[in-house]
Amino acid sequence: MSNSPVASSEAEIAWAFPSVEPGAKPLGARVLVQLRRTKKKTTSAGIILVEETKQTEKWNGQVAKVVDIGPLAFKKRDTMESWPEGSWCSVGDFIRVPKWGGDRWEVPVPGEDILEEQALFMVLNDHEIIAKLTCDPLAVKAFV
Repeated sequence: MSNSPVASSEAEIAWAFPSVEPGAKPLGARVLVQLRRTKKKTTSAGIILVEETKQTEKWNGQVAKVVDIGPLAFKKRDTMESWPEGSWCSVGDFIRVPKWGGDRWEVPVPGEDILEEQALFMVLNDHEIIAKLTCDPLAVKAFV
């Protein structure tokens, strides 16, 4: 019997990273990512979270999926040659991003209830990417 956690299903990953047009393209050395959505937590005790706590949880996602890469990303700015170590990530990769920073916005997910979590996007500089994930992106527990 294996002690490894069960991998997330395709449906779970599709919910966390819904296919939505972000409405923007990254310019220069920036990378466009979609932040992981988290399900709203409810308690049987009926604890009501203040709006500030809800917003902190919502925007505290540190796991993201690369959606698009700007034309200057992962290149030397003076010569336009690729970095010696190459690109740190590619479109479709799951990565860790900084808790704070980047330009962030949300986009409604077509066909979902307006009260459902929206798709969250972020543009950040290429050198701000923390790590490329090599595990299940939904199994990563980012600091909240």
